[in-house]
Amino acid sequence: MRRLRLSSLFGLLALAVAAPALRADLVWSPARGWRVEGGAVSAFTGEGGRNALDLMNRARSAEEAERYHRAVKLYKRVANNYTKSIFAPEACFRMAQAQISLHDYTGAFASYQQIMSLYPNYGKFGMVVGEQYRLASALANGSRGRMLWGLLPGTTHREHSIVYFEQVVTNAPYSDYAPLALMNVARLHLRFGNKIEAVDALDRMINFYPQSILTPAAYLQMAKTHISLVDGPEYDQFSAKEASTYFQDFLILYPGDPNTEQAEKGLAQIKSEIANSKIKIAEFYHYKRKNYIAAKVLYNEAITTFPDSAVAKKARARLDAIAPKVAEQEALMNRKPTDKPAPKHKRFLGLF
Repeated sequence: MRRLRLSSLFGLLALAVAAPALRADLVWSPARGWRVEGGAVSAFTGEGGRNALDLMNRARSAEEAERYHRAVKLYKRVANNYTKSIFAPEACFRMAQAQISLHDYTGAFASYQQIMSLYPNYGKFGMVVGEQYRLASALANGSRGRMLWGLLPGTTHREHSIVYFEQVVTNAPYSDYAPLALMNVARLHLRFGNKIEAVDALDRMINFYPQSILTPAAYLQMAKTHISLVDGPEYDQFSAKEASTYFQDFLILYPGDPNTEQAEKGLAQIKSEIANSKIKIAEFYHYKRKNYIAAKVLYNEAITTFPDSAVAKKARARLDAIAPKVAEQEALMNRKPTDKPAPKHKRFLGLF
């Protein structure tokens, strides 16, 4: 019994040592076609092995002869009919390559995505992420597909590229491509006027990738985007305050950044906007409601927001002008009930 146990133990150790060799790789050569190398699987090719191998060889031969439509058709048969075969992920990859040659960028992206969804352990996973990013970038930069069997250029698909960049982030959130993709998502949303969506992309960039070399640019772009959402000093200043926060965070976190001067100018601009908003509200209470106490509070807030500015100087001048009226209203508010003048006696028929 002891000898049996030892033999079983040695058998398990042998399998553990040999485990790395179980990985199989597909290798192509024009003379021998596709072959499987490495591990025990080199002796067989899984479900429908011979048929899949035959289709793969015919597809690669067509691809080598630049008969890309034929190659795509054959690779697609392998990818769809032999999904559990070792050839399936490679068929998707080669199909995408052929589709790129045909300028079928959306089709190529879908082929790569099939690998991402079904074959996460594929040996070229990192390469597939890079290829998806490259396709998204090409579409974002205006690359056109083909129509009418590839004879005429099609239309651009910049809107599709946003979806593709987002897919890159989902597929490989910890890769170097993810922050690049998010910055491109923000840039494209801004190009199409989708400012709220751009803010969302930049927010994810800042929060998920704080150590990225692109994060300082994300802070600046976030501040600029919020500035573009400001309607003027007469309206709510939420976006202005957000812009101020991101400028300040940038200056604190990246004091040596080359764009420091740009951030300082932006911060001064937005502080002036917020201070002007305070003055506009103060003027309403000052001139319309004659509520000089409320006006005083708001003029002081304008000074606090941007002390060394023309706006603050204007607010101080207004405070000096209303100081007597503020004192009068404060005295009325602070007067005790006993300080009220005694009521006059009513006369009865003018006799008393």
